[in-house]
Amino acid sequence: MRDLAARLTALDPDAGAALQVIAYFDRLTEGRAGLQAIVRGAAVLAGCPARLADEQRRIHLRVHPDGTDTGAESADPAWMSVAVADGAVLWLERPGPPGPVDAMILERAAGAARTVLDRTRAHPPPADPALLELVLDADAPEPARLQAAARLGIKPHARVRAAARADGSAHLMTETDPPPDPHPRAGVGPAGPVADLPASYAAARTALRLTAEGTERDPGPRVVHADELGGLALLAATVGPDTAPIPDVQALTRVAAAAPWALATLDAVAESPSLRTAATALRVHHSTLQERLSHIDHVLGWDFRTPQGRLRLQLALALRRLTRN
Repeated sequence: MRDLAARLTALDPDAGAALQVIAYFDRLTEGRAGLQAIVRGAAVLAGCPARLADEQRRIHLRVHPDGTDTGAESADPAWMSVAVADGAVLWLERPGPPGPVDAMILERAAGAARTVLDRTRAHPPPADPALLELVLDADAPEPARLQAAARLGIKPHARVRAAARADGSAHLMTETDPPPDPHPRAGVGPAGPVADLPASYAAARTALRLTAEGTERDPGPRVVHADELGGLALLAATVGPDTAPIPDVQALTRVAAAAPWALATLDAVAESPSLRTAATALRVHHSTLQERLSHIDHVLGWDFRTPQGRLRLQLALALRRLTRN
């Protein structure tokens, strides 16, 4: 291959250089080289810094032509780039459009990187628990928290939020990430700067207390967003497992004992704009819902069909979750 590249270079320098690029990345692929080596090879061959970013996998690599690794700042849209896979992008930090050799470097480096990502995509790197704990620690110095966030792949100017799960784990998300998996239950904090992650996590833990299993015995949402709580966040600050028994919560306990479907029925009524909508949510006929409500009306102890009674029911259900969680 080297002899062929040398002869081809004498006839056409670009073609010879392109053949050398092909051979170079073929060797890296055959040797199962990692992403760092691939990005370094692209930088060396192109004679300019190269970088690879994969937001989904929290990968941010940047290498100079001399092989030194540096942190990755924001990319310039004018740079030459190529999509690698599933949102991952490879750049050569030089304005485009690419010439024949640069185009070949991008193509072959992207192909080699794609092979690595495909090989490891089923096993994404987990967030370091120690770094995650530091980022969320309100007592830790801000510079240390920002440094830990950078090591987790979070950009300095990103807007991020924390989620607290019922299994005790924490999770970080960007502002545009989809809601977390509701299994287990999760509270989601507000989005903001990286430095505000401890406050977001504290709010997420409050929101988690207002989640439920979503079953007949424990009806309610499995994922709750803190920035939708309003005054309920203040209520959560004053109510806990050690709070003195609350009469309206005790009434709900009696209702739960009356029938297995009773709590889910009241939750649907509390969250629906009309009884007919509640019946649809419960997947029962409107007349069946009316019969159920008549059965538990006297057990609850107040008329939940009036606006005041419905508000009281909503608060009672929220208080029940706060005392249980």
